[in-house]
Amino acid sequence: MTIHIITAHIDPACRINAVAVVLSMRFAPCTREPESVGRAASRSLYWWSQSMNPSHILFRYFGRQFLISFTFLLISFLMIILILDTVELLRRAAGKPEVTLDIVLSMGLLKLPVVGQQILPFVILFSAMFTFWRLTRSHELVVTRASGVSAWQFLAPILVAACLLGCMRIAIINPIGARLIAEFDLLEQRYLKRQVSAFEISRYGLWLRQTDEHATYLMHAASITPLSFDLIDVTIYRFATGNDYEIRIDADTALLQEGRWLIRDAVSRTLNRPPERIDKIEIPTELTPAEIAESFARPETISFWGLPQFIDTLEAAGISAIRHRLHFQSLLAQPLLFCAMVLFAAAFSLRQTRRGGTLLMISGGVGTGFTLFVLTDVVLSLGATESIPVLMAAWAPALVSLLLGTAALFYLEDG
Repeated sequence: MTIHIITAHIDPACRINAVAVVLSMRFAPCTREPESVGRAASRSLYWWSQSMNPSHILFRYFGRQFLISFTFLLISFLMIILILDTVELLRRAAGKPEVTLDIVLSMGLLKLPVVGQQILPFVILFSAMFTFWRLTRSHELVVTRASGVSAWQFLAPILVAACLLGCMRIAIINPIGARLIAEFDLLEQRYLKRQVSAFEISRYGLWLRQTDEHATYLMHAASITPLSFDLIDVTIYRFATGNDYEIRIDADTALLQEGRWLIRDAVSRTLNRPPERIDKIEIPTELTPAEIAESFARPETISFWGLPQFIDTLEAAGISAIRHRLHFQSLLAQPLLFCAMVLFAAAFSLRQTRRGGTLLMISGGVGTGFTLFVLTDVVLSLGATESIPVLMAAWAPALVSLLLGTAALFYLEDG
């Protein structure tokens, strides 16, 4: 058995020697019996070498380096975002003595997972760029490629790690973030916006609660018209200031007009009295069609696993579910987008760092991230307005980025 080791005049502090030994091991068949003095040691080394697969070692090593960089950058970005969001919430809470520092900090932490999901593609991009830059600077990638390992081979573990992170975002992180951002919305409405109206939609219809200085109204509708937001098949419960039940009103429609709900041909029911038909009832409101549209659950507040059912519920109630469909398809495209970020990082960092273009590498990465963010936002806006199909709006940014990253890497790298 012979072992060939690549030697190079490199700083001993680098881990290049270990990588070189792993990559350059060649095991020739034994042509003679080992020397008697070293027979036991030689046999042990032979069996150890057969059990060690250099490609598996490199796969784990490069994947681990990427995950370490990803964790470090993600924590750093999240801490910066938490500080900025907390400062903004403190500004909004100024002049509201009931909003304490504990509430502000809680709101900042509740919002953090959703914001973190939005920056994940860029964290993937910069983590991969930093990993490639560090490995190239320490000459580990130089030795790896000199031993015959192609760019796609040492990219494979990082691509797999990025794809798994995308799947984790869909299956685990998104449901947790949806639950927390829903709690954030409730606190925001209660303490910062001070809204007195709230919507909730379920498979049994739409529920609306609104309060004025005289009473609280709980309104239920089987469906709602998409543009005018008039309620269909309405039941209204009125409660006094002390939450004492007063009256129930049933009607076919409730028309939303400026400053009021107009209800015609209604039937009122009170305790210990027979039903009474009423020609017209007006209930004051501060709601507008735009506020009603915004009051429905945002796509970010719905778990990935609950989105399909919620979409069906919205459509059954006569409400457009375009935003929710777009969000659902965008989540499915996340693993592809994360892989595209790795390819962009490789195209920028593998060659430029070898030529001393660190500044150019950073500028290219920042420019790519900004351009992708703007284009993705534009395409999603077109999908939300139904200017382009939902599937195209959700999948086009990820697919185009993946193709561009692959083409750039093929052009810049020789294998």
